[in-house]
Amino acid sequence: MKKENRKMAQERRARERARKARRARVKNILKIAVPILAIVILAAVIIWDALRSENDDSSSDTQQSENQQTEEQSETYQTDTSLTVEDGDTVNIDYVGTVDGVEFEGGNTDGNGTDLVIGSGDYIDDFEDQLIGSHPGDTVEVQVTFPDDYGNEELNGKDAVFTVTVNGIYE
Repeated sequence: MKKENRKMAQERRARERARKARRARVKNILKIAVPILAIVILAAVIIWDALRSENDDSSSDTQQSENQQTEEQSETYQTDTSLTVEDGDTVNIDYVGTVDGVEFEGGNTDGNGTDLVIGSGDYIDDFEDQLIGSHPGDTVEVQVTFPDDYGNEELNGKDAVFTVTVNGIYE
């Protein structure tokens, strides 16, 4: 019986040592795994927050663009001939440009109309100024001189005449 008890005691101690060894391995693994897991979670949160922030920015930009379009659409396109084009007005115009009586490429809106803010300086010098005082429905002969460095060899420094029709004024 002593031998059996001794053998059982040895087996029990062996199982206990094996259990302690397993616990030690798990503790060592957890010592490494927990910080790595924390770093991975933190990185995922940072990436998720950055992506969400980008989406918020782009949706904010989209919302601002939609608001701007709504504001632009809420401006009423007026064709009332009693209205007068003034500096700062946004007008819709059609034009045909000619040099020496010949229409040049890019100098025609083809009846599609284009919006222009008077005084913005978007067009050739004096173009916008010559529209001030006109009314929707008016056709105005606008005479300009292309700058020497306009960027189009055929037009650089040339005198041009634009036949401009004021389609309407936005209010």
